[in-house]
Amino acid sequence: MAIVFTNSGELIALKNILNHTAPQTLELKLYSNNKVPAKTDTVADYTEVTGFGYAAVTLNPADFVYTPGDPSTAAFPQITFTFTGPAGAINGYFVVQATSNQLMFANRFANAPITVINNGDEIRITLTLSLNNP
Repeated sequence: MAIVFTNSGELIALKNILNHTAPQTLELKLYSNNKVPAKTDTVADYTEVTGFGYAAVTLNPADFVYTPGDPSTAAFPQITFTFTGPAGAINGYFVVQATSNQLMFANRFANAPITVINNGDEIRITLTLSLNNP
């Protein structure tokens, strides 16, 4: 499934581009509820995974690799979540602003759910965003 930017995430991004509102660092979080992302979602629509070594990942802006082109892209180094036990079914990830906790976008894994059972089980995410003006 493709990343779904929420309506509020689109508005925040537009205000950031136009220097109306200062941008915030983003956090990537895994979710466990059986949710298909939608444009009208809010952070309350997602149940963040807890326990078993899980922690949200801060997306440091300096860690992205930015490439101009058609489309221009921003790629974050691969994120690896390593679990210490049976975290259960994980359906995807969602990204929020670190300070305001406003939902920006979400993505359901194509092979959802991924079931984490064992100590050492991993989920790897490669996040690439692109911007193209057709």
